[in-house]
Amino acid sequence: MTDQTGETGQTGQTKISLPVYGVVGLGSIGESLLRLLHAAGHAVIAVDTDLDVLARVDKRLKALDGGPSGPEITFTADHSLLRSAGLIVEAVPDSAAAKSRVLHQITAACEPGTPILTSTAGQSVARLAIATGRPADVAGLRFFTPPVPGAPVVPVRTALTSASTAEATDALVAAASLVPVEVGAGPAADATALVLGLLNRSVVLCSEGYATQADIDTAMRLGCGLPQGPLEMLDHIGLDTAHEALTGLWRRTGDCAFEPAPLLSRMVADERYGRKTGDGFYAYDECGDKLAPAADGPAVSGARTVRRVGVVGSGAMARGIAEVTAAAGHPTVLVARGADKAAQALEAIAESLTRGVRRGKVTVETKAAALELLSGAHELSSLADCDLVIEAVAEDLDVKRAVFTALGEACAPGTVLATTTSSLSVAACAEAAGRPGDVVGIHFFNPAPVMKLVELVRTDTVAPDVLATALAFCRGLGKTTVPCPDRTGFIVNSLLFPYLGAAMALLDRPGTDIEVTDSAVQRGFGYPMGPFALLDTIGLDVSLAIQDRLYERFMTPEYEPSAPLAELVGAGFLGRKNKRGLRTGGATR
Repeated sequence: MTDQTGETGQTGQTKISLPVYGVVGLGSIGESLLRLLHAAGHAVIAVDTDLDVLARVDKRLKALDGGPSGPEITFTADHSLLRSAGLIVEAVPDSAAAKSRVLHQITAACEPGTPILTSTAGQSVARLAIATGRPADVAGLRFFTPPVPGAPVVPVRTALTSASTAEATDALVAAASLVPVEVGAGPAADATALVLGLLNRSVVLCSEGYATQADIDTAMRLGCGLPQGPLEMLDHIGLDTAHEALTGLWRRTGDCAFEPAPLLSRMVADERYGRKTGDGFYAYDECGDKLAPAADGPAVSGARTVRRVGVVGSGAMARGIAEVTAAAGHPTVLVARGADKAAQALEAIAESLTRGVRRGKVTVETKAAALELLSGAHELSSLADCDLVIEAVAEDLDVKRAVFTALGEACAPGTVLATTTSSLSVAACAEAAGRPGDVVGIHFFNPAPVMKLVELVRTDTVAPDVLATALAFCRGLGKTTVPCPDRTGFIVNSLLFPYLGAAMALLDRPGTDIEVTDSAVQRGFGYPMGPFALLDTIGLDVSLAIQDRLYERFMTPEYEPSAPLAELVGAGFLGRKNKRGLRTGGATR
């Protein structure tokens, strides 16, 4: 790489001449890297053989804050102009043939000793380096997603990479404000396959019309803590890039989970590649920023006023919901199976609010007001004057139906009745209540005081004003609400559990390391935790039960319950709740 040189001006100050970088291929990775390097003050030679791509990226950069300032960007289809670059990054599509061809064009244009970095995610860097005839000059950069400031990247050196090329690689990573991480090729491939499978299933769900792309993305982002929704991530990666990667996985493994969704294939055929073309699951402006409607959705009409709230149950979910409703200003009665359980639940809520005060999440005034609004009871007759009653008992359909039968008799006509089920039939609960128009699904996520998402589940029989009341109520709690029809798993679980099941299937392969796989997903894609840690958090028994219900409903391989998971549960490994799980308390790998 060209050394930085100092030039003394008339003022006696030293100007630093930063190295010129070359970027070959202006797809999702190349354009993103170009932006990072230019923002850091580097002149860049941007090469692409597609003149429309060159024009599009040039126009986008000029549209940013009135146009790029500082060092020049040279847009060209002529590889020979790379001779003046001190380091060159190849970022063309990830196929061995395409990369080998472009790497030969680069080596023909630049002097020996010029560092050349390939952005391959799935090819052997050593093999590509050897094919150039200049293996000492070649190293790799493995990106999981198109880079932004602070994004992870895996610098890849081979045994043949020279010390100067390795040093230049580190300098570029620092210049682009990227974070170098160590993720082995195998774990990186596993993490990528798990995430691509999740993205592909999201396209299928969207194509079925079950939920909009915005609702799918919101549900997965808030429900699972993902940095981006799956369809937004596809747009960011590039639909053509994801389609090619999925096709490769499908051909290699024969796993139908990787067969590209028909909608994805149609979009690629129509050259709707996502952000880089300005059109994908979302539309993008001339700067590449997503054009999206307001997140809060349309105004609610026909909603009734909800003042007094009832919560049935005394477990963690029931307590969390009661805490949320009381903190939002609703007089709330929690009905448990006995007076002792009701008292214990109220005590636990008080302790939770105290922890919230200590952490600065809850004010002293809010805590005091919430506790004043909370009461406990053990008779369903205490719910007679409630405007809305939320059932939060065990996730067992027979138990829930029994509760709704009793609620149908105990609650006043017109009371909105809600179930918090995560995977059972809301319609079955509505039928048991004997008033199907009054029943709706309000699926809070655990812990309810922290998680912002609510899946609002509608049956075919729910009255419009009941649905509107539930929506307005959830928004009044400060929750983001996504609507969906009554179907096993709703949005989040129907997408999440095939991903978790695919992770469990990796344990059938020798050499899989649970911690390393989790780390690859976290460090590579920015997920808050890897799949195995997430299973422990949900509970292995709960996860197995949800898998059972999903498989019973859909009967497809991706929902098939995991045999290792069943064996763990049978041996008493339940996850974080009993400190014995995949990542907790010594479960064997």
